[in-house]
Amino acid sequence: MDTSEAGRRLIDGRFELVAPLGSGGMGTVWRARDIALHREVALKEVRPPDPATAAAQPGLAEQMRERAVREARALARLAHPHVVTIHHIVEPADGTDAHPWIVMEMVRGGSLHDRLESGPMPPAEVARLGLDVLSALRAAHAEGILHRDVKPANVLLRPDGSAVLTDFGIAALHDSTALTATGVLIGSPEYIAPERVRGEEGLAASDLWSLGMLLYVAAEGSHPLRRATSLATVVAVLDEPIPAPVRSGPLGPVLERLLVRDPATRPDGAQLEHLLRDASAALDAGAGPAAASAPPAASPAVPGPYGQFGPYAPNSAPHTPPVPPPYGSGGSPYAAPTAPLPVASSARRRPALIGAVVTAVLAAAIAGIVQLLPDGNSGDDEATGGAATRAAGASAAPSGRNAVSAPTPGASAQTADAPRGSMMTPGNIRTALEAFKKATGTTTFVDMTLYDGYILASIPTAAGAETVDSWQYRDGVASRTGPDGTVEEGEPLIDMATVNWDALPGMLEQSQKDLKVEKPTSRHVIVDPWMMDQVPSIRTYLSDEYGRGGYVLWKTDGSLRKVTAT
Repeated sequence: MDTSEAGRRLIDGRFELVAPLGSGGMGTVWRARDIALHREVALKEVRPPDPATAAAQPGLAEQMRERAVREARALARLAHPHVVTIHHIVEPADGTDAHPWIVMEMVRGGSLHDRLESGPMPPAEVARLGLDVLSALRAAHAEGILHRDVKPANVLLRPDGSAVLTDFGIAALHDSTALTATGVLIGSPEYIAPERVRGEEGLAASDLWSLGMLLYVAAEGSHPLRRATSLATVVAVLDEPIPAPVRSGPLGPVLERLLVRDPATRPDGAQLEHLLRDASAALDAGAGPAAASAPPAASPAVPGPYGQFGPYAPNSAPHTPPVPPPYGSGGSPYAAPTAPLPVASSARRRPALIGAVVTAVLAAAIAGIVQLLPDGNSGDDEATGGAATRAAGASAAPSGRNAVSAPTPGASAQTADAPRGSMMTPGNIRTALEAFKKATGTTTFVDMTLYDGYILASIPTAAGAETVDSWQYRDGVASRTGPDGTVEEGEPLIDMATVNWDALPGMLEQSQKDLKVEKPTSRHVIVDPWMMDQVPSIRTYLSDEYGRGGYVLWKTDGSLRKVTAT
């Protein structure tokens, strides 16, 4: 082993290791000195953290070697102020058991993960952070590179607060062969986009979901979908509601626009930059939501996630969703257009499909996560998660719905008087069902979700029809909010008028006891066919401010099926 004059280890006869900066499932990052150019650099030592991990996963060392080369090539394509600069790669000779080293610029501010250990960031800082990382992603996307692992540990902060995106080790290059086998999840469970869990790759929108989740965690101080295990987290990413942002101010509507499970309805890179700039301007001015401005004529209308988020506030007025801000192209000199990638129209993701994903994909995929990410993380993160505390599923509508930002004209039914108090009472539910029936002619739905302030429903467009519309009941009005795909084959419909709503107050009270949630801060109720057996069921979700909670599964007659705590 070569050593320097100071007795420190030398890599490639040139790079003097000074001290480790951090380690994770893919190796260790060192602070080092380039003795040839007399400058500090960061050296990424690409190898498993311990021999046991390598022994348990044959071929891991070779896979990591390929990842190192892939990361070097990805970074070499990008010359961007918010992408870490690569200087050199030290490749081991063929036939040796040595491992590669990546020589990168030294970023002196620590990672976003480290910063969030001390708590959430002010929304104005989060908006600026988002613009930095977004500009890096857009530059990468313009070069045909998808990052696939955007998370706080892979964002470094310079002393001036600007952000630098790093760890392109599992990036997808448009002219490279796949690095992992089919069925293996790519990325960290907490930040992976739902479509990637389902096996859809090649979408720039998937990196933007990960960015949106990163910004949510940075602003809110908790991860909305983190669960006790990787498997539970991935299931939550697929279908669990996302709690409404409460600390984010004008940034909140941007997160609502971004964290939708249909990638076709997310803003693209240019649109997202405009949204973030508007939010940043409003935050800097200390004002409310950014003032509206007309979007460019050429930009397509992007549906907003109507009813996507909603806090549990039983003593407050019903929540009114914000009008989606405008969008358009931004003016950053580094904001290269996101490469347009075709996205097929997304079908509704019903429980049968979710069950198939859980049973057929996740068992293999979680094993793939462990194979790819020995400690459950990727890159240079600590072995366990970041600072954000685990938060159970809270009061928001299940994502993946196609919706528009305003009801279709004429498609509404006004009741005589708007109900008072929580919508989750037998009387108010029946009032809402009557309004839905006046507007649609039926109470037989695909599913229905109850919040304290409003009710969402997926209703067939006609008796026997395969097509489905999304409806909401709010402030005494039943309104169509847009198309909602089609009924999946074999999926049973539910006559909501036959559900034992009189049992619901007792079910909620019992759920508090079973889940040990003394003071719930969020709650909602889903009525749909249970994913595992397609039997019509009720799920009562509760969680408290510490993220403790879960759901209780009931039959529609009010009898208990099972308790699932997180």
